Amino acid sequence: MTNVQKRGKRIAFVILFIVALIWILPILWGVLTSFKSEAEIQKLGFTFLPKQFTFSNYGKLINNDSAPVFHWFINSLIIATCSTILNVFVVSFAAYGYTRLHFKGRDALFTFLLSTMMFPGIVNLIPMFKVVDFLGWTDNFLAVIVPGAAGVFNVFLVRQFMLGIPKELDESALIDGANEFQIFRYIIFPLTRPVLAVVALFSFTGSWNDFLWPSVVMSSVDKLPITPGLQLLQGQYTTYPGIATAGAIFALIPTFILYLFAQKYFLQSMSLQSGIK
Repeated sequence: MTNVQKRGKRIAFVILFIVALIWILPILWGVLTSFKSEAEIQKLGFTFLPKQFTFSNYGKLINNDSAPVFHWFINSLIIATCSTILNVFVVSFAAYGYTRLHFKGRDALFTFLLSTMMFPGIVNLIPMFKVVDFLGWTDNFLAVIVPGAAGVFNVFLVRQFMLGIPKELDESALIDGANEFQIFRYIIFPLTRPVLAVVALFSFTGSWNDFLWPSVVMSSVDKLPITPGLQLLQGQYTTYPGIATAGAIFALIPTFILYLFAQKYFLQSMSLQSGIK
């Protein structure tokens, strides 16, 4: 290894270390703040380490009658899980159609779908609410599960992965008498598992962390997911940062665990040939 390469590695390490600190320090500060008393937070302001560790914030969080955190937690699990399963199947079928099936206007339609990514999601807020209200899904889990079932970026990601799978596999299966669904089920779907795992991860975290849309379509307190529900932890006239921070850390646990187990799929999805032996 030359001196230039060693110097480049050192510079890359320093940059990555700084970026890691930028991401980790706020989370670490939030975890430590959740173990501070409200009096310490309001009296001392910004301090990193608590003078005395206490679990009072988590106790108040659990025993809060006006904010059923555990019920919201279960709601979020149901919504995020159903949304993830639906997203994976819809995205995989759509990507298969855009890579393997031949129909008139296929490429033009896909280009049009990609162009919709240029518009911010807030633009669709009122039209989506009108559609959901027309279907009678307001204040229903379907209102937060179905609209996010086919993200354009996820379709693009899976399509690019499928383009790296040789079409000779499809042709061999057709010669053996397989139909399109069998090719998808037994050949394409298994080979795209790494990128579908990434899609599932994106879908779960996106649904779990969504705040605006559930706040618009859900009106009952007992049907709220945990992310929009956390706003009810604030008092009407007083702010309780300790309890709010404890709730945020509690809501962070599932996605953190999910990332720990799914991080290897990120590297596999980087290679378009990762599923090909």
